[in-house]
Amino acid sequence: MSGPLIVAAVIGGGIIIFLRRMFPRKKSVHLLQYPVDIMRGKTVIVTGANSGIGKAVAWELLKLKARVILACRDPQKAEEAAEDMKKQAGPDQGELVIKHLDLASLKSVHSFCQEIIKDEVKIDVLINNAGVYQCPYTKTEEGFEMQLGVNHLGHFFLTHLLLDFLKGSAPCRIVVVSSKLYKYGHINFDDLNSENEYNKAFCYSQSKLANLLFTHELSRQLDGTGVTVNALTPGIVRTRLGRHIHIPFLAKPFFYLASLAFFKSPLEGAQTPLYLACSREVEGVSGKCFANCQEEELLPKAIDDHAARRLWDLSERMVGLKQ
Repeated sequence: MSGPLIVAAVIGGGIIIFLRRMFPRKKSVHLLQYPVDIMRGKTVIVTGANSGIGKAVAWELLKLKARVILACRDPQKAEEAAEDMKKQAGPDQGELVIKHLDLASLKSVHSFCQEIIKDEVKIDVLINNAGVYQCPYTKTEEGFEMQLGVNHLGHFFLTHLLLDFLKGSAPCRIVVVSSKLYKYGHINFDDLNSENEYNKAFCYSQSKLANLLFTHELSRQLDGTGVTVNALTPGIVRTRLGRHIHIPFLAKPFFYLASLAFFKSPLEGAQTPLYLACSREVEGVSGKCFANCQEEELLPKAIDDHAARRLWDLSERMVGLKQ
């Protein structure tokens, strides 16, 4: 056996062993069934809806007769995704609307929200799904570290600008996509924007912990308004989210086979956000986190009242909502 093949075999074997330890067995995912018109007359915003979990959620909502707003950074990819969804959804389907939203630009977020408030009568569900994962060090238009800026601050600003509109649409739901990798992060209040040091894995975990703290504090603020907010961790899903992770060329076949064995498909990954958007079982439920359509117990750092309030105040200042 040649040297490169030996190296590939070792790396591939290492990947498979790692995945088996992290995710011992790919559990069978039950695909949820809802009455076919359960979302008829309802309008749902899905950020990052042109691929991965977001596209799968939007596709399922379309089949359930919802009016789905695809909030995407790349209009061309959104158009292509919309055409694909329409072809697969069948003849009796809801409606797709494409709107531009770049979460790495607060100006774009502001414009998107103004357009929503002007054009829409109500919003029944807001699904904060879009995200970036372990990207090289880059900054958003306003100078925020990219993972913090898109995964947390962009959605924080988006939700804030739509909040009065959502309250006027009550009862309605906000769904926040987090990740189990929150467990490996903490909120670095001394260097939240990673100006002094950048660790891409830590910054992703920090942003996903920020999603959970945001959900915790927002739920407290929304008590009694008729608007609920819940988070979820979808598990490890075969999407383009990991496009910035370098895998040696010869190891890619091993990684691909491992992903088929251990990763969820986008449709399987979409089941929990779909559950939080549609199910009558979670009517009135707020401030919780779900995994595999069941409530998940979080680590204390993800439901820390003081940290959640402190992060909220700092986020308000960062996006210009407070001096």
